[in-house]
Amino acid sequence: MTINVSDREKDRIRRVSGLLYQASKSIRVLSSVDWPQEVKAEFFAKGAQELPQVSYQPLDPTPAIEAVREARREIAPFTLVDVWLERQADTLERSARMLAAVGTTAFFEYGRQVYGEPTAPLRVVPLTPLQLAESVRDTIEQLSRIEMDIAPPAYHDAEEVAQDIERAVRAHFGEAAPKVVLVDKLSANALATAKEIRIRRDARFTDRDASQLLHHEAYIHCATSLNGRAQTDLPILAAGHPGTTRTQEGLAVFAEIISGSMELDRMRRLADRVFAIQMAIEGADFLEVYRYFLERAATPDQAFENTRRVFRGGVISGGAPFTKDVVYLFGLLQVSNAVRATFATGRSDVLQLLFCGKLDILDIPALCELAAMGLVRAPVYLPPWISDPRYLLALLTYSTFMHRVDTGALVEVAERVLANAPIVKF
Repeated sequence: MTINVSDREKDRIRRVSGLLYQASKSIRVLSSVDWPQEVKAEFFAKGAQELPQVSYQPLDPTPAIEAVREARREIAPFTLVDVWLERQADTLERSARMLAAVGTTAFFEYGRQVYGEPTAPLRVVPLTPLQLAESVRDTIEQLSRIEMDIAPPAYHDAEEVAQDIERAVRAHFGEAAPKVVLVDKLSANALATAKEIRIRRDARFTDRDASQLLHHEAYIHCATSLNGRAQTDLPILAAGHPGTTRTQEGLAVFAEIISGSMELDRMRRLADRVFAIQMAIEGADFLEVYRYFLERAATPDQAFENTRRVFRGGVISGGAPFTKDVVYLFGLLQVSNAVRATFATGRSDVLQLLFCGKLDILDIPALCELAAMGLVRAPVYLPPWISDPRYLLALLTYSTFMHRVDTGALVEVAERVLANAPIVKF
C-alpha cells in the first residue's frame, strides 16, 4: 500500500525527525550515570561496609530542550505520525531533564516517568512490573521442586569467546560488523554498541553467557542501531533514547529465549532487579540492597554490579533509584504478545518493521504509515529467527495451541497417576 502525500509534508516530517535526532545526541544515559572503576575498588577496600562515594557531571539540558521546542513548532499532534513525533519529543525532554538531575531525587522523578516503576500499572495489561517479577519468582520456586541433575557449565575465557563472537558477527553483518575488542576495565562482562563489542579481558563465560551476548547485544542492539542509521529520512530511528528501551530490551530478551540461550538464573536476575528497585524506592540504601544481592549472586563482585545498576544516577542513601531495569520483563511480555499478534493477524510485514531502528511497539502504526509514504526503509539486518522464521512459526503455533487449551484437568490427572509412583533414580 502506498500513501500519497505532498513533498512539502514529507519535508516537514524529515525536518522534525532531524530536530528530534539532534536533541537526542546529548542524551547518553548509561555513560552519564556510569561509575569509575575506582568506586568498586574503594568499596571492597573498605570491607564493603561503607556507602560508595559517587559524583556525576550533570547534563546541560538546554540544547536538547531547545531542539525539542523547535521541533514542536512543526508538530500538530492530531495525525498518527504527529502523535508519534510528539511522543518522541516528550520522552527526549524528560530524559534531558533526568540527566540534568543526576545524583538527586529529581533524577528518580523523571526516570519513573520515562521507564516506569515497580508498582505503576502497565498499559493495557492489568499488572505491575512488581507483579510480573513476583510471578517469575513464584514459578521458579515451583520448578525448584524438580530434581534434575544439571551438569555444572564449562567456562570459556574472554579471548575464546571474543573469537567466536567475531566470527559470528562477521558472517551476519559483513563489512558493517562491529569490532570485537578485549579491554582491561569494564563494569560488565561485555558491552556492545553499533561499532564495537567490548569484552572484559578477565571475564569468564558459560556457553549460555556467550550465546546471550551474541543474540542479545549483536543480533538485536547492534542490528537495530545499524538499521536505524540507514533511515536517512527519519534519523530519529537511530536514537536509542529511554522511550525505546522497553521494546529494545524486550526484543533482546525474547531473542535469548527464541535462540535457546535463556536459563533460569537469568530470569531470576531480571526479577530480582525489580525487587531491588522497589527496596530502594522504599528507602533501602546501597549496602542493604548489596546484601540482598549478596545472598543471590555467585560472587561479591556480581552483587556489587547488580546493586550498582539500581543506584547509578540516583541517591546512594536510598529513596531515589534508577528504574530502567523494570522494563525488561514488561518488554518481554509486550514483545512476545506483539509477535503472537502479528502471527495471528497475518501481518508478517510488521515483524520486519520491528527492526527498522530504535523504536517502541506503540510506534508501529505510525511507522507503517511512514513506510507507505516511502519514508521508512526495510531493515537490512535481521536476527536469524526472523530471516529464517521456521522455528519461530512452530513455537508460535505451539504457544497459541496451548493458550487455547485448559490444561488444569490434565495436570490433576497426572498428579493422581504419579502420586504413589516411586521416584526413579539412575
